[in-house]
Amino acid sequence: MQDIRDIGRIAVIGAGLIGSSWAALAMGHGLNVSAYDPAPGAEEKFRHTVERAREQLAELGLANTGQYQFTNDLDEALQGVDFVQENGPENESAKRALLSRLDAELPPEIIIASSTSALLRSTIIADCRNKRRVIVAHPFNPPHLVPLVEIVGEDEAIVDRAAAFYRSLDRRPVVLQREMPGHVANRLASALYREAVYLVEQGVASVAEIDAALCNGPGLRWALMGPHMTYHLGGGEGGIAGYLAHLGPSQVRRWESLGTPSLDEDVQQRIIEGVAEEAAGRTIAQLEERRDEGLLALLRARKLVSE
Repeated sequence: MQDIRDIGRIAVIGAGLIGSSWAALAMGHGLNVSAYDPAPGAEEKFRHTVERAREQLAELGLANTGQYQFTNDLDEALQGVDFVQENGPENESAKRALLSRLDAELPPEIIIASSTSALLRSTIIADCRNKRRVIVAHPFNPPHLVPLVEIVGEDEAIVDRAAAFYRSLDRRPVVLQREMPGHVANRLASALYREAVYLVEQGVASVAEIDAALCNGPGLRWALMGPHMTYHLGGGEGGIAGYLAHLGPSQVRRWESLGTPSLDEDVQQRIIEGVAEEAAGRTIAQLEERRDEGLLALLRARKLVSE
């Protein structure tokens, strides 16, 4: 059985936004990367994204000693690798074909980790022979800054090895006990966004005010602890048991009032206009830079608290 300490070179298959971020993270921790992407212009975009991410990781104290090789030849990309991070298009048939090929060409001890935000593992591994070594490992964007990795697998030993590998990259693996569309985090995010859209639809508040309510309220607490632990503290001395006993009924009443919004042209246009107003002329690149600066500050603060 492969030891994670023997992992020195990983293959990043699909080197777009997510793949580039994975590659930068691996290199930041001293691993070498073999990056593959057949799309026209992919290498130039990859280099640009990687260099920016590596500068950010250097601010967090990572040595960035790893090197990378880019290729548009899949066979070349797989030569001598110890772990595979697949980040192909979010398309079921494409994923199935790519994972099947990776499974056929790689030695059986190599873990193949697939990044998918919504596809089920049981579906995308259907054409693989060695299904047990293929896992879902879904990050949150950008993976080099956001620690979460959601893991879905069937072999406990392989899942444990993968989780240990991600922990060695300072990630926080969350292992699902069974597969679910959207895994955990995207389902939670989708539930929240559904209500955010409903509030826009119902004219309760503007897009910017809805965003502000989250960022300046529960979002601050959620950066430190999740909803269960947050409500545990909300129960005072009685903890979560006290909360559920005394405030559980009010929670149920709120659930019953939650909406199921439409996403028709009118609602979409109101959201688009509201986001444009909130963005205040800033480009996507400028907003991403602002987000990443904020994430770096949060990570530095979390590190300071943990020391």
